[in-house]
Amino acid sequence: MAYSPPPEQQGYGPQQPYPPYRAPYPPYPPAPPTNGLAIASLVCGVGTFVIGLSFIPAIICGHIARGQIRRTGEQGGGLALAGLILGYVGGALFIVLVAVLIVIAHKIGQAVPASPSAPLPAAPGN
Repeated sequence: MAYSPPPEQQGYGPQQPYPPYRAPYPPYPPAPPTNGLAIASLVCGVGTFVIGLSFIPAIICGHIARGQIRRTGEQGGGLALAGLILGYVGGALFIVLVAVLIVIAHKIGQAVPASPSAPLPAAPGN
C-alpha cells in the first residue's frame, strides 16, 4: 500500500514570514532599597506583644525611619508606620497593665496589717 499525499485543504496558502526580530525591552530601573530602621520598627512593634518593653525601640526606630524615608526616598514607609502603631498600642497596654498591677498591690496592702505589733491570727491546730 502506497502512501498518497493528502488532498489540498482550503485556506492554507503560503505562510507569512515571521516578523523581524525586535530588541528586548530596556531593564526596569532598580527599586529603591527598603529602610532598615523601618523593618526594625515593625519587628520591635510585633515583639512588643511577646517581650513587653520592645515598644520603646519600635517607636524610636519608626520615627527615625519615617524621617529618613522622607529625606532619601527609600521604601518602607508602611513598615515604619505599622511599627509606630504597634509600638504606641503596646506602650499603652503596658502602661495600663502596670497601673492595674499598682492598684491590685495597693488593695492587697490595705488588707494586710502594716504594724508589726498587731497580733496575727493563730494558726489552726495550736
